Amino acid sequence: MGDVKRNVAFDMRELVATILEVEPETIEENASFVKDLGMDSMMALEILASIEKKYKIVIPEETLAKFTSLNQTVKIVQEMLEKK
Repeated sequence: MGDVKRNVAFDMRELVATILEVEPETIEENASFVKDLGMDSMMALEILASIEKKYKIVIPEETLAKFTSLNQTVKIVQEMLEKK
């Protein structure tokens, strides 16, 4: 299970970095997507859609507000994958 968690964390960092147009290594695990990285609502929706497509899961739209940092996003995605 450890490899899956590491892979999700790596994938989320890459995905978020691509959408926010920053280098992956500059994203701190607890950095606020909005306050620290300048994410707006369109970027948030793009991240949500990319996660759904990549992992073939459906994430309820109300969950979007919980995608506040890399750590939080990884946690939510891992929970969704475990339920899959």
